Amino acid sequence: MLFGDYCTMNKQILKLAVKIGLLLKSKNLKLVTAESCTGGLVAAAITSIPGSSEYFDRGFVTYSNIAKHEILSVKSKTLKKNGSVSINTVKEMALGALHNSNAQISVAISGIAGPSGGSKTKPVGTVYFAFVGKNISLHTIRKNFLGQRDYIRNQSVSFTLRELIHFLSNSKA
Repeated sequence: MLFGDYCTMNKQILKLAVKIGLLLKSKNLKLVTAESCTGGLVAAAITSIPGSSEYFDRGFVTYSNIAKHEILSVKSKTLKKNGSVSINTVKEMALGALHNSNAQISVAISGIAGPSGGSKTKPVGTVYFAFVGKNISLHTIRKNFLGQRDYIRNQSVSFTLRELIHFLSNSKA
């Protein structure tokens, strides 16, 4: 699937992005994304909706460890000890994105989309997610998706959007 086809052809993604926009607008919140394995696809889905500038502040694509450290302030110690695909790294990504934006809600994603890079403890398809708000507690999730690279990335985006709806719906923001 080509990038341009991603947002225009996936009706489920578009429906989720519309719902997120409505939730963010109703709560007068702005969103920031920090993405690694999804390479900006969550931000692309959100901003494919006309008027999204009302509720989307910015997106960070921090694919390398250096970018995670320099742009999102993920600690070098965290990256060395836990790796770029870990619960601790994705927490720091989400908090760093929130700190370096004008948003009140942050989502971060880091994972192994493959086809290589996996291990016994973190096989291909392992993806970590973090959601946090200025006044909302940090929420993290680890998922293990099956399939090839594009499918893992697509599942990660769909899961992020569904979980963001849940996070926004259940927050007191």
